[in-house]
Amino acid sequence: MAEKHLPAGRLVAVDGSRGKDVSAAADALAADLRRRGVDCVISRWDASGLFGELAQGGRPGQHVSPRTLSLMYAADLAFRLRWEINAALNTGGVVVAAPYLETAIAFGAACGLPDTWLRELLRFAPAPHVRGLARERKIERGWKARLDRGYPEYATALFEGGAHGFRGRRARKAMIAALDADQGKKVFELTAKGIDEAAKAVINSRPAGLSRPASRPRTARR
Repeated sequence: MAEKHLPAGRLVAVDGSRGKDVSAAADALAADLRRRGVDCVISRWDASGLFGELAQGGRPGQHVSPRTLSLMYAADLAFRLRWEINAALNTGGVVVAAPYLETAIAFGAACGLPDTWLRELLRFAPAPHVRGLARERKIERGWKARLDRGYPEYATALFEGGAHGFRGRRARKAMIAALDADQGKKVFELTAKGIDEAAKAVINSRPAGLSRPASRPRTARR
């Protein structure tokens, strides 16, 4: 994915295969940054409400494919960039995006979608300054079918027992392998030590003299 210009703020990506772990890692990293005097906000999945609206439509899993969900993820991410992420970056703030690009790419690939198509779909999104991978728990299990937990769990609620041949345990194993195999910038595994190192990397990457706090995005949730 090509690097794109980012303003003075710092974008931190937190990805992973399990929504609860991604959310916990983002909360812990944001708390660590705040203890160091860095104000930051968290941009979470489904800020746009698109997925929630779909879930209210009866049994959408009968009509929604992994490709359709990937397109929805891209639309939701565009909303997050417009109203949450860029709003804070433009004022020099720090944004923790949880999840960001690699979660959607790894999940789509685990469902059989081409990696090149997924990366092309999301190429509008800027590359993060710092990348973190949530510490994976219960790695031998699939996902619980939860519409309110995270992207993979939401898809599981739609797909399990459906027409897509979706098998949660197999898909999660493939997603974890894809996340582990991802190459590029240094990725911090967000254990206690990794959170400390990621927070230092965020601070050290900020322009000298930048001290303004983050502007609170319109829809960001702490």
